[in-house]
Amino acid sequence: MQELIAKRYVKALRASVDLASFEEMSYIMDALADAFEIAKFKAVLRNPSIGAAEKQKLLSSLIDHTAQQKLQNLLSLLAEKRRIDLIPSMAVEMKKALAKEKNSFSGRVYSDTVIDASIIDSLAFNLHKKMGAIITLEFVKNDFDGVKVEVEDLGIEVNFSKNRLNSQLIEHILKAI
Repeated sequence: MQELIAKRYVKALRASVDLASFEEMSYIMDALADAFEIAKFKAVLRNPSIGAAEKQKLLSSLIDHTAQQKLQNLLSLLAEKRRIDLIPSMAVEMKKALAKEKNSFSGRVYSDTVIDASIIDSLAFNLHKKMGAIITLEFVKNDFDGVKVEVEDLGIEVNFSKNRLNSQLIEHILKAI
């Protein structure tokens, strides 16, 4: 539910500013979203005995005082409407909106073995040719038995699993017999 509300705020904010200003606001909102990782910070913002004005002052103190007036107004509105918890969701939505506008997306390559950087760059280049978008990939080592490439914002997921290959090979051999 928060994502839907955050999307509306981001859409309205994007319509009211130019791309450079939106990028700057996204950077600031990302920094504010990082502050939500601190338990004491969240406790203060969720405390019902602290008024909206004090919460807005706290948020404003974390950002540069030369920040755009529209962002200050947004923070004030979020505090007034008791929607400060939307800031992390809004930061994510702002990143997605920027990625769409710039046609530049990031993804991950999962595998249980280390993959050379040149292979990851090759995968990114081939995806770039297919999708017509700038794609950057980062390697994440996990327990996936094979290779999985995922670009969430574009809805791309390609995987090659050793277990699936073995089961399909066995199935093919059994059908041939």
